[in-house]
Amino acid sequence: MELEKWRSQIMRGTLEYCILLMLKEDTAYGYDILQRLAKYPLLSSSESTVYPLLRRLMKEGYLTSKWQESTEGLPARKYYTITDEGREYIDHLNSDWDELDGVIKDLRGE
Repeated sequence: MELEKWRSQIMRGTLEYCILLMLKEDTAYGYDILQRLAKYPLLSSSESTVYPLLRRLMKEGYLTSKWQESTEGLPARKYYTITDEGREYIDHLNSDWDELDGVIKDLRGE
């Protein structure tokens, strides 16, 4: 498998987790999430990837959203907030991630 395909698979498997981790600390709107992901080249994603993921996370009950008017005369923005169910989901993901990290470190001989 070529490197770009491998990176794509890594991104798909972790993007949901990373977005939830971002929203665990603070609410954010879609473009802000995209900008924050862009700081990490491996996670940099397009709107066509992130917005459907946000809709799915809302459908599954892990996020809620609310339109908020701008105080600067800009169009309203849709802000995403993690739910209590989303926080519980993150706890499970954290546990799985820690276990996977341990396995990888063991396999690498660390």
